[in-house]
Amino acid sequence: MSTPVVKIENLVKRYKELVALDHFNLEIEEGEIFGLLGPNGSGKTTTINCILSLLSFNKGSVQVFGKEMKPDSYDLKRQIGVVMQNVAVFDSLTVYENIDYFCGLYIPDKKLRKQYVQEAIDFVELNDFVKFYPKKLSGGLLRRLNIACGIAHKPKLIILDEPTVAVDPQSRNKILEGIVKLNEQGATIIYTSHYMEEVEQICTRIAIMDKGKNLAIGTKDELKQMIKKSETISIELFELSEEDQDALRQMKHVYEVSYEDHKLTILCSGGKHNLIRILDYLQSKEISFGRVYSELPTLNDVFLEITGKELRD
Repeated sequence: MSTPVVKIENLVKRYKELVALDHFNLEIEEGEIFGLLGPNGSGKTTTINCILSLLSFNKGSVQVFGKEMKPDSYDLKRQIGVVMQNVAVFDSLTVYENIDYFCGLYIPDKKLRKQYVQEAIDFVELNDFVKFYPKKLSGGLLRRLNIACGIAHKPKLIILDEPTVAVDPQSRNKILEGIVKLNEQGATIIYTSHYMEEVEQICTRIAIMDKGKNLAIGTKDELKQMIKKSETISIELFELSEEDQDALRQMKHVYEVSYEDHKLTILCSGGKHNLIRILDYLQSKEISFGRVYSELPTLNDVFLEITGKELRD
C-alpha cells in the first residue's frame, strides 16, 4: 500500500483541563479530497495546526509524506499550501504583488516564480484585477486571491479551511470548481466547511469529529449507511386519524410518524418500497392526499445524528 500523505496516530492535545484532541487518529491518502467536519470547538483547527506543526501536542505522532512533521521540517512545509478561513493578504500590495510575495517564500528562482504566479492568476481568473489592491476587491475576488496565494508554489498537499465563507453563489461555485481542478492536477486536499452540500459535492472521503475524537469516517454513501434514517416521506393530506397514524407506525421499517399542519412525515429505516406501501395503505382507506415527497438522507442528516442537535458556541 502507498504511504499516506497525512498520518495521525493517537494524538492528544490539552489546554490545561480542556482536551482538544483525545487520542485522535486519521489517515489521508494521496489524491483524495478529504472533508474534515465537526461542530465549532470539535478540534478541526487544532488538528490542522498540529498537521502543520504550528502547535505542540502532549502525545502521539504526525507524519506528512511519510516523514515526522516538526516545526523545522521546511522540506515538508514547502510541499504544503494553506488557505485559512481568515483572508491573509497584504493590503499594501496589489493582487500580483501579493501572489508573487507568497510564491517567493518557496520559489527563489525569479523566472520560474513569474511563470507560477501567472499560472495562479490564470487559475483563479484574476487577470483583470492584477493591479487592484485587496480593499478594492469583492468578497469573492478576495477569497480567490487568498487561494492563489496559497497554491501558487504548486504544493502537493493543500489545506482549505472554510474557503467559501461569506461569498455569493457564483463565487462559491467558481471556488469549488477550482478545488476539483487542483485535485485533478495531482494535489491532495484537506477541506473543512460548515456547508454540507459542498462537502457532499466534492469530497471523496469524509471524517466527522467532535470533542477531539474521530466519530465516523468514510465516503458520503458509507456515512449515510451508518445512521438510522434511510428515507423521509412527506405527504400533504387534509385529515388523518390517530388510528391511521398508529397503523402507519406499525408498518415495517417505519420508526417515526408525525402529523402536523396537514402534513404527514414518516421516517423510515431500511426498506426499498416504503413509499409504495404507505400510499397503498392511504388508498385502501380512501384517504385523499396531495403532493408526495421522498427524500434520502443527506450528509447534514448524518452530521446531526452523529454529533447531536444542541447548539454550540
